[in-house]
Amino acid sequence: MASNNIDSEGKKITDYLANERTYLAWIRTGITVIALGFVVSKFGLILKELVPSFSETSFHFSSYIGIALVLVGGFMELLALKRFTRNQERIRQGSYEPTARIESVMSVTIFVIAILLIVYLILTV
Repeated sequence: MASNNIDSEGKKITDYLANERTYLAWIRTGITVIALGFVVSKFGLILKELVPSFSETSFHFSSYIGIALVLVGGFMELLALKRFTRNQERIRQGSYEPTARIESVMSVTIFVIAILLIVYLILTV
């Protein structure tokens, strides 16, 4: 009986640590998306400085895409925290059920932004 209790506690510890690693991976990804958004938003400004005849509208378009990426990255941070705390509680209760809703929403959002970036790159070539 004591062996089962020790095994159960070891499994919970492993689950908690796995949840923490997943949370930290989401945080790193969110920070990366935020940094990418910053670079994209400043890209138009850099082009404008390097090529004074560069179109003003391209600058604004890259700024909007960059801001969208920063918002998505910030949103990822909030979702990561929500998912982490929800999973911690579910692990504690022994009722963990995996879901993929957050991953689906974030993947579709980033895909849409990628399409916008492709359009931007095509228009500025």
